[in-house]
Amino acid sequence: MKLLIGYVPLISEKGVPLLSQNRQFQWFSKPTYVYPMVPASAATLLKSLGHDVHWLDGIAEGLTEEEFQKRYVELGADLFLLETKTPVIKQTWAAIDKLKELAPSTKIVLCGDHVTAMPEETLSNCKVDYILLGGDYDFSLRALVEAIESGLHPPAGFMWHGENGEICGEKTFCNAKNDLNTLPLIDRKLTKWELYSKENGNFRYTPGTYTMVGRDCWWGKCKFCSWTTIYPEWRTRTPQSLLDEIGDIIEKYHVKEIFDDTGCFPAGAWLREFCEGMIARGYNKKVILGCNMIPGAVDFDLYKLMAKAGFKFVLFGLESASEATLDRIRKCPKAKAIEESMALAHKAGLRPHVTCMVGYPWETLEEAKQTIAMTKRMFDKGSIDTLQGTIVMPYPGTPLFKECEENGWLRTRDWERYDMREPIMKCDIPDEELFSLIRGLYTSFISPRFIWRQIISIRNWRDFAFLWRAGLRVLGHLLDFKAKK
Repeated sequence: MKLLIGYVPLISEKGVPLLSQNRQFQWFSKPTYVYPMVPASAATLLKSLGHDVHWLDGIAEGLTEEEFQKRYVELGADLFLLETKTPVIKQTWAAIDKLKELAPSTKIVLCGDHVTAMPEETLSNCKVDYILLGGDYDFSLRALVEAIESGLHPPAGFMWHGENGEICGEKTFCNAKNDLNTLPLIDRKLTKWELYSKENGNFRYTPGTYTMVGRDCWWGKCKFCSWTTIYPEWRTRTPQSLLDEIGDIIEKYHVKEIFDDTGCFPAGAWLREFCEGMIARGYNKKVILGCNMIPGAVDFDLYKLMAKAGFKFVLFGLESASEATLDRIRKCPKAKAIEESMALAHKAGLRPHVTCMVGYPWETLEEAKQTIAMTKRMFDKGSIDTLQGTIVMPYPGTPLFKECEENGWLRTRDWERYDMREPIMKCDIPDEELFSLIRGLYTSFISPRFIWRQIISIRNWRDFAFLWRAGLRVLGHLLDFKAKK
């Protein structure tokens, strides 16, 4: 079977969409392209089974709608898998209808957290053939292809239109039995890894690339996270399998940096075994590593081992300085030791990056300001190096969205507005004050001590280039959250 996997172009005056491999959608003034690991795994798995697989990312390749449509028609695939998210679902519907008009014989499979939460909505609003539920696009696509080739109905985990236009299938899925260790290593040439290797704020040194050893987070309870809805069961590959993948990347692609985008990198004995393997194989001298972590989940000795193993950039979900807010969003209890954990990580030789959010319906202005005060303290002390600030979004399917519906907190169900450019939940803090808070987060690094530390940290032109790019990204984020007229 001829298969196409990719992304349709999404054109907007708001900027470039950060859609692939993204738990929370944003439009960015300065482009960032993140390697979509699970779609890439789907492409690799189907190719390994003998299928004719093609990759076409209209966003990362900068294609116009006309250019994408021309290549789509010329390819003439039997099946097209694409991913979407809440703020661009309407654009996706329009794109699907146009593609069905141009190439009606190509079956279209749509996946993502939004359509997993609300499959009937999409089946009623566009000519999509199948909705894939859950996040295991690779295992599920394989099962669908096998069913089609055998002349059978789609397997569990799919919804579709019946012969008379009725909606078929059940709104359920289960990923628990899918063993990640059985998947082949991602074919990076097939999936055009270079598209995602440079324009990416996570990389200090380029070219860089991604891995994803787990799906998705061993805590997996945060009420705002859309990926808890498509990966309800935590699974991970073995430390040895990730070490083998890193060795393959070093040998074939000569990358400078690798970021593992598991929702939270495995901790405990798994992490220790992996770090010791990095050192034993000598990979720690050949590549820099980064990952997502939960504050407080690792002690100082393990932070030191991570640094020795090659880890540098580590992204921590701070979310809020308010313990009451952390409790309400069901953040891991260990994450309350934010400042202490960041100080230990920095002392061990890591470069902590934190993510923060404002716009919680229950937070007061003073509580929100405490988050900015915390980031200022940590920047001034040198505990963190960078941050990302956003407005919290209640995505369909999440416990936060359900809570919003129950409490009447939603301002709108116009999905295009769920893009972090404005508050969607009713909040006592005025909108302009929220935008000011975001800008305050992005400028909280401004202190003589922090700036001096960054200057003296420059060791080569790559360090200088990274700081220059980081400065441009801060400017871009300030424009993203500029005051509304």
